[in-house]
Amino acid sequence: MEIRHNDISVQQSVIPGLTRNPVFFWIPAFAVMTFLLLVNDVVYRSVAKGVFFFSVMFLFLIGSLGPAYTRELEPKDEIIQTIQRLRKERDGFFKTAPNSPLEESDKVHFKGLKYFPIDLKYRFEGKIERYIININDPKYYATFLTNKGPRKRYIRYGKFKFTFEEKEYSLDLYKSIGSDVIFIPFYDKTNGHETYEGGRYLDSEILMPGYQIIIDFNLAYNPSCAYNEKFVCVLPLEENRLNIEIRAGEKKFK
Repeated sequence: MEIRHNDISVQQSVIPGLTRNPVFFWIPAFAVMTFLLLVNDVVYRSVAKGVFFFSVMFLFLIGSLGPAYTRELEPKDEIIQTIQRLRKERDGFFKTAPNSPLEESDKVHFKGLKYFPIDLKYRFEGKIERYIININDPKYYATFLTNKGPRKRYIRYGKFKFTFEEKEYSLDLYKSIGSDVIFIPFYDKTNGHETYEGGRYLDSEILMPGYQIIIDFNLAYNPSCAYNEKFVCVLPLEENRLNIEIRAGEKKFK
């Protein structure tokens, strides 16, 4: 399975305009070819054949070069701006929302959550390897321990594999019953030092067609119990323990 880093350039194509939408090239080309064929002249007919051959080869080239030449990618700057906006919204929620996980004493001096600098090398896109498990199979559900004792069940949805610094890693993906949001709790080697010791969470969505997903660790966040012990939070399973440092997303609060 091929996984693509999204540390992408703002440039969308090698031939601007043509490769973004090749239809604007080959329609005029075929119009010229048709006109030349209508002219009863051997030279013009030879030119028409040349135009036809060039047009077919151009379209074949565009098709063989792959998605980078036929679809627009989200520019790097837009990705960064989206992450910055989401962080600002989360800070605002923590400061002012009635259901903020912060204790009142923490709200008084709250100036924003702590984050690693945005780094798009921690952003990955690829296809979900879906689990096909019968609902009667015990493996259909993943049972999580919580910080308070009671367990919580999620549906096992699939697995996502990605390559980081030339090594392959994987994360199991889960869903709540009746929800379309993909839930990804995980541990990494920053836990207990730079990040919350109980692991962090990621949320994502299924992109169709093809069951694609974007995993952006810049959006990793702490569970609510990292800010207030009254909250019940699930603890990541060992299957989602990454033996690397994920220096992206939220840092430890205190």
